Amino acid sequence: MAVISLFRTARKLHLSLAPLSFIHISSSSSSSHLLNPKTLARSPILPPAIHLRQLHYLISPPPSNSRIFHGFLPHALSLLSPYSSGVREKERDEAAPPKPVQSWVDAYLPEMVRPYALLARLDKPIGTWLLAWPCMWSITMAAYPGEIPDLKMLALFGCGAVLLRGAGCTVNDLLDRDIDVKVERTRSRPFASGMLTPFQGIGFLGFQLLLGLGILLQLNFYSQVLGASSLLLVFSYPLMKRLTFWPQAYLGLTFNWGALLGWAAIRESLDPSIVLPLYTAGVCWTLVYDTIYAHQDKEDDVKVGVKSTALRFGNDTKYWISGFGAACIGSLAFTGYNANLAWPFYPFLAAATGQLMWQIFTVDLSNRMDCNRKFVSNKWFGAIVFGGILLGRLSS
Repeated sequence: MAVISLFRTARKLHLSLAPLSFIHISSSSSSSHLLNPKTLARSPILPPAIHLRQLHYLISPPPSNSRIFHGFLPHALSLLSPYSSGVREKERDEAAPPKPVQSWVDAYLPEMVRPYALLARLDKPIGTWLLAWPCMWSITMAAYPGEIPDLKMLALFGCGAVLLRGAGCTVNDLLDRDIDVKVERTRSRPFASGMLTPFQGIGFLGFQLLLGLGILLQLNFYSQVLGASSLLLVFSYPLMKRLTFWPQAYLGLTFNWGALLGWAAIRESLDPSIVLPLYTAGVCWTLVYDTIYAHQDKEDDVKVGVKSTALRFGNDTKYWISGFGAACIGSLAFTGYNANLAWPFYPFLAAATGQLMWQIFTVDLSNRMDCNRKFVSNKWFGAIVFGGILLGRLSS
């Protein structure tokens, strides 16, 4: 009778049954007539969406070890709540993968320009930083003792890094468009997704090279010849992943050409005792960060039949990149010694060593997001080394 009274009170006050977490009416009680499905179906206080059999299990649940009890009861109780649909929608929204964050390219550039900006990777500047830092190291090291580096040259090489990196990406995507459509991370690129045609890409490449030529012509003749020769590496690099398990080494030869070019732009010559160790340091550095980067795509690379040091090293990757990291730091120390950099260079080199060790020892090579995070952090490695060279040159 107490239960009947409760039901009647709720009906009079138009109360919801949502706060009631559980109602159990024994079949042996005097109110057993409530178990009659017809009576339940006519009850105005129960939501009509509830199936009669579901109500039977709700009111008189089976034993606690029953699969029906454990599987259905939470669902049946949620149906009684007027807020259940909103809660379920909120849970679905929270479980859904987050929408990709728009870059400044999508937010600010005109729609017709966006595919070309994405092709040049203007939305991902890390590649420009990695190309520019060896140039900045070399230009700063070539400055005379106690003097700041040539600011005009730093600006020219910075612009050149943007253009050359963009041209390299255009060449890479033109040659790899048949592979990019098969790889999850790259299938949204302009050629793979159909935003641009190869003909449009070739025209854009010509525009990039024309702007790059304008920068190259502002350097001395020795640097012009040396800079133009780097185009052989830029155009052939995308083919290396089809031919060898060491495309990262070839990328190192390409990306660190500025270590030679920066010195030549200031001194109009090359000093092998300085530029060769600096170039070697850059190549070893590239082998570290690009091997980490390649671990993002190792499963897809196996499917499409391309090669990388990530596949070559396998489970021994950390041993290999530790060796390359040690060679990088050793070569930088040797370069600083030969260039007569003052003592501030060495504390910065120690800090750069710590940053590189942090990458190598903490990276989770089976986690794509962590590999990308460690890869992007190399802009700080380059900045630390640059700071050391700058202060070492100013104090020498």
